[in-house]
Amino acid sequence: MKKILIALASALLLAGSLALAETEHTLQALQHASAAVTHGAAGHASVLVEHAEAALTHAEAAQKAEPNPHMAEAITHLKAAIEHGKMGHADIATEHAEQALQHIKLAGR
Repeated sequence: MKKILIALASALLLAGSLALAETEHTLQALQHASAAVTHGAAGHASVLVEHAEAALTHAEAAQKAEPNPHMAEAITHLKAAIEHGKMGHADIATEHAEQALQHIKLAGR
C-alpha cells in the first residue's frame, strides 16, 4: 500500500511539474511573440526575428509538453515570421507574428 501511495504521489508531482513547465513556456512564448509584433510594427525586422526565434523555442517546448492545435498553428506562423523577417519584410513578418500571438493566447486558455 505504501509503495502505491508513493508511486501515486510521484506521478502527481511529475504531472504538476509538466503542467508548470508548459505554462511557463507558453508565457515566455507569449511575451516574445508580443515583442516581435511591437518591433515588427516599428520596422525592426532583425529584432522581430530575434524575438520570434525565442518565441518559437518556447512554443515548441510547450507543444512538446502538451500538444495543442493552437500552439501548432502558432509555431507555423512564427516560422513564417522568422523567414520573412530574415528577408527584411517587416510588414509580412509582423502579420505572421500577430497571428502567432493570437494562437498562443488561445493555446494558453
